[in-house]
Amino acid sequence: MGEFQEGKVNLPHYAGHRERLRERFRAAGDEAIADYELLELILFRSIPRQDVKPLAKELLAALGSFAEVIGASEARLRTVKGIGDATILDFKIVHAASRRIARSGMVKRPILSSWSAVIDYCRTAMAYEDREQFRVLFLDKKNQVIADEVQQTGTVDHTPVYPREVVRRALELSATAVILVHNHPSGDPTPSRADVTMTKQVIDAAAPLGIAVHDHIIIGREGHASLKGLQLI
Repeated sequence: MGEFQEGKVNLPHYAGHRERLRERFRAAGDEAIADYELLELILFRSIPRQDVKPLAKELLAALGSFAEVIGASEARLRTVKGIGDATILDFKIVHAASRRIARSGMVKRPILSSWSAVIDYCRTAMAYEDREQFRVLFLDKKNQVIADEVQQTGTVDHTPVYPREVVRRALELSATAVILVHNHPSGDPTPSRADVTMTKQVIDAAAPLGIAVHDHIIIGREGHASLKGLQLI
């Protein structure tokens, strides 16, 4: 740390590195910096008096990618030595901002004509969760999103889903269609037999009330799967 000595300050060795990295980012943008350096820029805020380059590299080595670090649960982040409350909060803020940005790409637009934005949003929101979540996108008659809700959160490999609750909520919102989404924390988005069975149960409960199920998307770290695209529904 810098200390006052005879009227001047001895700056720590990392101070110059921080300013050089900030200047490179200001001048050339994110394409000019590596993932660990982008993490450093975030860590500068929560850890102001430490060389954070080793910690940024350790986070990537332990958790995988920049997206996995930012989207990691608090429990996973705490497995990396040096990560405390301030850092976790900053990462959660960045992750929340990324979800808001991704969501803006699909709101007030017909879902079926902006499918890539839907996938981007779902991956941003759910790909790195360590427990299964069952999310429903509720759509109006123009196929625009009127609500986006997590209906259930389960374990690492199972989420209880209640088809009648999905339909009840759709009726409350005056939705005419839904898109079902859930994640596989294992990383593999391949649908299980239970996934297909549950989807058909929701379809059977919704159809008599004029509510369409456009698709069931499964999100994993390794990609996504569409039950409709796979012709499973």
